[in-house]
Amino acid sequence: MQLYYSPGACSLAPHIVLHELGLKHDLVKVDGKAKKTPDGGDFWAVNSKGQVPALRLDNGEVLTEGPVISQYLADQQPGSKLAPAAGTMERYRLQEWLNLITSELHKGIGGLFNPALTDDMKKVLRDKMDRPLDWLEKKLAGKSDFLMGGQFTVADAYLFTVLNWTKMVAIDLNRWPAVKDYRSRIGERPSVQAAMKMEGLIK
Repeated sequence: MQLYYSPGACSLAPHIVLHELGLKHDLVKVDGKAKKTPDGGDFWAVNSKGQVPALRLDNGEVLTEGPVISQYLADQQPGSKLAPAAGTMERYRLQEWLNLITSELHKGIGGLFNPALTDDMKKVLRDKMDRPLDWLEKKLAGKSDFLMGGQFTVADAYLFTVLNWTKMVAIDLNRWPAVKDYRSRIGERPSVQAAMKMEGLIK
């Protein structure tokens, strides 16, 4: 398998999942602006949406969309419990989390990277993050485990990735101590450390 990624982007989530599973994979770095790979390849030809992540399977098929890729990977090793079995209520609960992270957190926090935004526009976007982060704080308060209980899942890999962006867009998580603690705990996992080192995010 080949994972097309950009350092620290949402592709970090399936990269973490690959390390959790110990699945053999190759990494292909994508220049997010030029949409080129290191060998000069056209990333548009890999994913016509032009966005990472993309996962090229051994049979040549390409999967896109991070939550889909992460669930596909987890399903390759059901015993890992990174995703509950398809068709179970627990799987739908996982998808609740993935959809929430995508719609409320990924888009909101990720939108702050837009260089065209004025300071006033950035303030509006930051203020809009108060509600979902307040909700997340209540969900995580008093917990010392993961989103789905005692088991790390693909949703944790995704939420960590998005929360890690807050450092770069001036969202101070000190206001949400449970969220900040969660980010720190997940960041210490060996799979997270390994993926971040490979992407050059930490030493």
